Amino acid sequence: MRGGEKVLEIFCELFPDADVFTLIHLQGTVSKIIENRNIQTSFLQRVPLVKRYYRSFLMLFPMAIEGFDMNAYDLVLSSSHCVAKGILTSSTTVHVCYCHTPMRYVWDQYHTYFGIGKKSLVSRVLIPPVAHYLRMWDVTSSARVDHFVANSHHVANRIKKYYKRSAEVIHPPVDCSFYTPQESYKEGNYYLLVSAFAPYKRIDVAIDAFERMGVPLILIGGGQEEVQIRKMAKKHVQCIGWQSSESLREYYRGCKALIFPGEEDFGIVPLEAQACGKPVIAFAKGGVLETVHGIYPPSSGSPEGKADIHPASPTGVFFTEQTPESLMDSVRFFERHQHLFDPQLIRKHAESFDRSLFKEKFKQYIEKQVC
Repeated sequence: MRGGEKVLEIFCELFPDADVFTLIHLQGTVSKIIENRNIQTSFLQRVPLVKRYYRSFLMLFPMAIEGFDMNAYDLVLSSSHCVAKGILTSSTTVHVCYCHTPMRYVWDQYHTYFGIGKKSLVSRVLIPPVAHYLRMWDVTSSARVDHFVANSHHVANRIKKYYKRSAEVIHPPVDCSFYTPQESYKEGNYYLLVSAFAPYKRIDVAIDAFERMGVPLILIGGGQEEVQIRKMAKKHVQCIGWQSSESLREYYRGCKALIFPGEEDFGIVPLEAQACGKPVIAFAKGGVLETVHGIYPPSSGSPEGKADIHPASPTGVFFTEQTPESLMDSVRFFERHQHLFDPQLIRKHAESFDRSLFKEKFKQYIEKQVC
């Protein structure tokens, strides 16, 4: 139940009789609200080993999404970070795409995922033509969407660049009724990182920084780089795998601050931490600039055009280079200036992204486009 699944859950609440289509469904991995729907899967569901190695079947994703028959529907709502927006609809169907990002594997994160030296010789020969095909399909299929909604201004800019389309921005939700501060504030003795273990998340930067500082860091998550991540974590960094929502909430409540070293399209995790009254130390790029009121340490400067480098009610600290040294400087700055971060004001900021607000905004948007 990551950000995309939490958005899907709200879509299921807004349209309680709607069918759900997905390439692959791993039963029991999402909430009951989603599991209880009529879920229809693509032919990939029957391919041996696909549930474990689904990334290896990326080239088949466009064919799989185009295999669904949408002719019976007046409205199709796609939640897309890869190929969902490429669904084929009839000429009378309204297709609204809630876009988490254009296909990051083949656009701005292509070299992070498939850079020279990261893959075998066979992969280096096969991946470039596959990626080229996927880029062409991704742009072509964007014309099938009637209305784009982006999850951040950062993503809206990508949609404009790659698809030449405009998109309304409706930020994803955080469940402020569930993610709440402790009744009596208590500062923990560790920092926290919650993430899928994917290349662009740059968890390696955080591990290197905290091992060198000798400061405790707890990693919650898992994924394709888990073996490498666990090898890097030694004396001061602890990997504890994915946790239940209840357990995750307790880790948020107990940490000093959340560490967020990647460039994200939006990022629900920083808002969950802030809903628990905890500040965020984040790389100053991507969607986090829309969710965190960050201070730029004097040594780091700030990105061009970013005027508010010392907000009146800060909810975090930014670092401007994706390096262990830059992160270490920001952690040390945070340690010296913890008095600047008010848990109540941090919580109040997160409430402006609450689940109920997202639900109402999206409902109004759909009514405007369809009615």
